[in-house]
Amino acid sequence: MANTTNKSSYGAESIVVLEGLEPVRKRPAMYIGTTSQYGVNHCLNEIVDNAIDEALAGFCHNVRITIGDNGYLTVFDDGRGIPVEKSAKYHTSALELVMTKLHAGGKFNVGAYKISGGLHGVGASVVNALSSHFIVEVRRDGKLYRQEYKKGIPQAPVKPVKESMLGFDFANGTAVSFLPDPEIFKETTEINYGIFKKQIKERAYLINNVYFRIFNRKNKEKFAYFFDGGIRSLIRDLNRGKKVLHEPISIIKQVDDKEIDVTIQYNDSINENVHSFVNVINTQEGGTHLTGFRTALTKAINNYAKKEFGAKNGDETFTGDDVKEGLTAIVYIKMPSTNLQFEGQTKTKLGNSEVQTIVQQTVFEFLETYFEENPRVAKDILGKIYLAQKARLAAKAAKEAVLRKGALEGASLPGKLADCQEKDPALSELFMVEGNSAGGTAKQGRDRKFQAILPLRGKVLNTERAYLDKVLAFKELKDLVIALGMGIGESIDYAKLRYHKIVIMTDADVDGEHIRTLLLTFFYRHLPDVIHKGHLYIAQPPLYKIQSGKTIKYAYSDEEKDKIMKSFNSHIPTIQRYKGLGEMNPEQLWETTMNPQNRILKQVMIVDAQETDYVFSMLMGDEVPPRKKFIVTHAKLANLDV
Repeated sequence: MANTTNKSSYGAESIVVLEGLEPVRKRPAMYIGTTSQYGVNHCLNEIVDNAIDEALAGFCHNVRITIGDNGYLTVFDDGRGIPVEKSAKYHTSALELVMTKLHAGGKFNVGAYKISGGLHGVGASVVNALSSHFIVEVRRDGKLYRQEYKKGIPQAPVKPVKESMLGFDFANGTAVSFLPDPEIFKETTEINYGIFKKQIKERAYLINNVYFRIFNRKNKEKFAYFFDGGIRSLIRDLNRGKKVLHEPISIIKQVDDKEIDVTIQYNDSINENVHSFVNVINTQEGGTHLTGFRTALTKAINNYAKKEFGAKNGDETFTGDDVKEGLTAIVYIKMPSTNLQFEGQTKTKLGNSEVQTIVQQTVFEFLETYFEENPRVAKDILGKIYLAQKARLAAKAAKEAVLRKGALEGASLPGKLADCQEKDPALSELFMVEGNSAGGTAKQGRDRKFQAILPLRGKVLNTERAYLDKVLAFKELKDLVIALGMGIGESIDYAKLRYHKIVIMTDADVDGEHIRTLLLTFFYRHLPDVIHKGHLYIAQPPLYKIQSGKTIKYAYSDEEKDKIMKSFNSHIPTIQRYKGLGEMNPEQLWETTMNPQNRILKQVMIVDAQETDYVFSMLMGDEVPPRKKFIVTHAKLANLDV
């Protein structure tokens, strides 16, 4: 939805100032959420979003980002260029106002930007305040201008220059280079590169025909993203490796000053994958636009089912949970930035109540007509949802049966669970151990005050496509659910989680890795908040025991083994390769794998939700070709223990 505002209307008079930068360095987390690595990413994204605002307004077609080997992060765009002339009202260059005053920017002037994705003009000045060095160059009307800052303080006035310090080669536009201040970002001044690439790719999907290029000078990587299919392209990417039921259903409508862009596609999985955006901002917590979409989709499907099948479906209507099974959808709203209402500083939940009504009406009216005109697609979707409803009712009955006999009715915990004495979940740990033999060793070696042991016999169920009734019918998983104490499914209550450290401890072989993958699949698909809240870990037992005389050392990798071997000089030690946890005695298992003073635990985190969903679907789902391609591609990287 390009803004047709001409170039001349974006001048110094478009810049509005609300307050200075003093508070930013005192309380940086108020402005960027955190001073951890995420905060560094946030800063870079704010500068990128300023370029994207030019693209949304129809003036920018190229965005180039450089991650320097000297720590500088640089963003180039070929937009109109920030105005440099003096503001008559403030007697200062408009460029300096934008870079040194909070809430100074064209986004507050309705004529300059109709829609935008940055922090309402806060972004550039906040990044400047949190940078030890900040450089901005503007090429406008055939001239190049530059200004430098240290910790937000201008080092000289804005002035014309002959050559670019930053390698700025666009005919028009803005270049910003900044060095995150280590006084602010004490943890690290480097971005999380993987997350950043994902975010740029996401923006490229949302903005048609804008060419994004990334050059990482540290590892010499170059990436480019350009999509002309918009969110239709993103839907196809989200459904990689899955069997889809129909072509994407696309809904685009302009309602007054808002554009609704929604794409829907069902696949044969049992999982939902829905994303929502407002002006390229990923509203991860949803909001009114997503609520309106869900209500409309459920209502439209129920109405069509009633028309087609009447009372055949009984009195039970489809619920929102039935309708979302196998659903992949994007809900994308573009609207004037001056009207945006977000819940929270980091803008992850839309709060505009009028948007819910507009989206709900738009999606419902479109789907009513679409289902009538495309009965085959409608019936395929209904068939999928009808099976989901049957599974939901069966799972509900199975879950209630389990809970009646188990955790919620005060019945005893699983007999094979060796519980800990500690009752405070924050201090309690649960080790899921492969096999009874290793389980016995772990029970003897643990600190029973705060460590509980749950032995798991054999391979657990692959829950990638398993409904809740199948999950609860599998004894090992049912025991695990009861041991955790928080239930599962609709009535889950994370406040009742009995352990805040849940550790997967399997053998360091192929079978152990398979069991670990099956358990990860179970948590990701059925208890995802255990991962999101940081409660799931993977234990790292040693691979080798290296002994020379009475000296014993343990190695957790081949590299560590080689290093230890060299430390013994001319002595030739004996090496034992541990195939399983059961090969260690209780004292060794405690000392190497369970003792908080010595152990290595890897916390399970979801960095890229889209890629995580794809990998689980591809590796654990029913579609063979994508899995075969993955195995063939990565076969040379595998370490085989023959």
